[in-house]
Amino acid sequence: MSKFVDKLQDISKSSRARMGFHPSVSEPRSPAILLIAGLSPAQVKEARTLADVKADAGLVLSEGASGKVLKQMVEAADSVPVGVFVKGMTEERISELASAGCDFVVFDIRIPATVLHREGVGKFLMMEPSLDQGLVRAVNSLEIDGVFVSNRDGDSSVTVEQLLTCRRCVELLEKPVMAILPSSVTKAVLIDLWQVGVDGVVAPSGQSVEALAELRKMTGDLPRGARGRRPKAGVVLPHYGGNITEEEDEEEEGT
Repeated sequence: MSKFVDKLQDISKSSRARMGFHPSVSEPRSPAILLIAGLSPAQVKEARTLADVKADAGLVLSEGASGKVLKQMVEAADSVPVGVFVKGMTEERISELASAGCDFVVFDIRIPATVLHREGVGKFLMMEPSLDQGLVRAVNSLEIDGVFVSNRDGDSSVTVEQLLTCRRCVELLEKPVMAILPSSVTKAVLIDLWQVGVDGVVAPSGQSVEALAELRKMTGDLPRGARGRRPKAGVVLPHYGGNITEEEDEEEEGT
């Protein structure tokens, strides 16, 4: 079982518990949003900082990591789960990454469908901003553990489009939603992402320990109350008024 998927499930359970009765014994607080640190494919030293900044996971953001290097990253990260973005990779390549200790994989919609049946690793789909609503909704039928929402190439900051894309995914999907950050963010923008329902954020690779620690602090300071989550099916109330039927009209005339 993927340790990263376990953490996402813990967030979901914690959110549901806050809506009901509170236990008399205090439990460890789950973060409001998970922090996933972006990693470069050949920089093992970046993985060593994951535990220091209390990151919830690390994600290699490009395909250049060999099985040998990834194994070194996993060992350097200690107990922090490490995933890889596997754009267009084969099932054999994913098997190599899993053997190296890869905890989860993030892939695009063009990857072979056999990957969906891969066991032992968490499976996440990379959502493009241009994906239409019908395809987004259809993602619910896939055997995956959640989605990552990418930003458009060239964006230097979180845009309104990315916020709207995240919100659309939150409303249409019954799966966790993570947002990939194009750069470091302010606390105000992080709150925006939290309010639209994002479950985790991916910091860009190459961040300093200080920058990651500050982002970890900001995620820890987020409120743990109600936020913009998936809308529940509402109760359809009877409609009073409107057009009077012909029978009702005749009864009124006969009285």
